[in-house]
Amino acid sequence: MNALPSGHSWTAARAHGGPTVLRILLGGQLRRLREANGISREAAGDAIRASGSKISRLELGRVGFKQRDVADLLTLYGVHDKDEREALLGLVYRANAPGWWHRYGDILPPWFEVYIGLEEAACTLRIHETRFVPELLQTTEYATASIALARPDAPPCEIERRVSLLMRRQEVLRRADAPQLWAVVDEAALRRRVGGEDIMRAQLAALIQAVRSPAITVQIVPPGHGAVAAFTGPFSLLRFAETGLPDIVYLEQLTSALYLDKPADLAVYKRCLDRLSVNAAPPTATAGICAGILAE
Repeated sequence: MNALPSGHSWTAARAHGGPTVLRILLGGQLRRLREANGISREAAGDAIRASGSKISRLELGRVGFKQRDVADLLTLYGVHDKDEREALLGLVYRANAPGWWHRYGDILPPWFEVYIGLEEAACTLRIHETRFVPELLQTTEYATASIALARPDAPPCEIERRVSLLMRRQEVLRRADAPQLWAVVDEAALRRRVGGEDIMRAQLAALIQAVRSPAITVQIVPPGHGAVAAFTGPFSLLRFAETGLPDIVYLEQLTSALYLDKPADLAVYKRCLDRLSVNAAPPTATAGICAGILAE
């Protein structure tokens, strides 16, 4: 059995998603090897002096890898070929390397570090937003005002750091191979006053400019269908070009986040996005709706 997926997958992961995607790809390969040999998570956990739940976290790429653990698992799974072992063990170091966002570790919770790595690697970002303008489309001033609202006790230096992090994340949309961003936004979010009037006018103007990009699609849910949008709540669906990396739904909470990748869960959220898109105005109407709000 070939222990490595296609070379394209690993190359693409190293290029953008970095350690986050490498951990997920490496974990997924270890899971496939374990299942192919009919070995339970509990038995695999015993082999590395850990529990079955630790194996689950490793296979999901939620934690870092140790060279010794991966070597023991490869032996257990019957991977004895020297080249294959060295290739996988060599990835352990890169999978544990910090991403660019590591420098923001003082303000980043671990559960959000995972999301940034996935965002960097995604080829498509489908976002449903009911509260604010999607983060990747926010102006600096709008982001500053919204972060200040969310964190009223944060000192100005922390707010500045968080805005800096967001602006760095937005660079993903300016890459030559930028992901396709498709956002469905409740119109109420565009009418909600964040900061002063000048900030809102500049944000709406920036949104009009953004949708001119072929990589950015924004649909606006009109007030008549806003109840459906509000009931669903905000979430993101990330898709990847890398072989072996499943779609992931991200739901953020106040102190944690959920990452869903089971087919049944993904099917529910994909149907939800499709329904929201049908109820929303077409993408060609977005600039006009924003201009109408500006005129008011």
